[in-house]
Amino acid sequence: MKPAFQKDAALLADIARAQTDGRPRLWWLGQSGFLLHTPEGTVLFDPYLSDSLTRKYAATDKPHTRITEQVIAPERLTGIDAITSSHNHTDHLDAETLLPLLAANPQARLVIPRANRAFVLERLGMVVAALVEVDAGECVTVAGMEFHGIPAAHNTVDRDEQGHCRFLGYVARVGGKTIYHSGDTVMHDGLVPALARFAPDVALVPINGNKPERRVAGNLRGREAAALAHAIGARLAVPHHFDLFAFNTEPPDEFEAACRDLGQPFRTLQNGAGMDL
Repeated sequence: MKPAFQKDAALLADIARAQTDGRPRLWWLGQSGFLLHTPEGTVLFDPYLSDSLTRKYAATDKPHTRITEQVIAPERLTGIDAITSSHNHTDHLDAETLLPLLAANPQARLVIPRANRAFVLERLGMVVAALVEVDAGECVTVAGMEFHGIPAAHNTVDRDEQGHCRFLGYVARVGGKTIYHSGDTVMHDGLVPALARFAPDVALVPINGNKPERRVAGNLRGREAAALAHAIGARLAVPHHFDLFAFNTEPPDEFEAACRDLGQPFRTLQNGAGMDL
């Protein structure tokens, strides 16, 4: 198993230094999980900080064998104002991650797609007071931070009976920074138009691709992720959704090469690594 770049006490010390210095900083926590700290607010995007899927699929023909070690136990992360869940798949809506986080951060609000409210409550229990619901094209404010819903296709732009999107990305505006977190998505006709007006400082984009033989919904492949970041004018592209499960990952080489070809600035992080914004 790959070691994390930093974990546990070392990661918490890095977070504490940024808090003390007042520096906007972003850490990759593995899979699609990112922690964003600014002096104005702290956001945890789509965290998966457990081994629930590895245990669930251990005796099946689709084992979720972990590649990289977990960087932190969820209950050790504090000072969080908002947590996002982009859709209902467990690596984006994990009870073993979210319930300890909400217990450790009673002030935090959980931003979810409106279409998923009933499912979220079924999985997490009575967390209704923490929920903040949003749909594609809408904006909500949490602790002074804006969250804009962006339609995502995983693998299609799926909507409920009321027309609300079940899969979202989020554009967060906090501390003078604009961050796009893709959730899980492939390219679709509405994606670039929904994002173009934001010109994000950072685009967090998946790179594991879309391979039907994996028997899971797919994502952008590396060159598509680079092209998306370039098309929306992102100042920096950061890849995610790789290096967690052996059956559903891709190396970042294609993404990095495509970014170089396009002149798209990028940064590839290791699990637990952070960068100043």
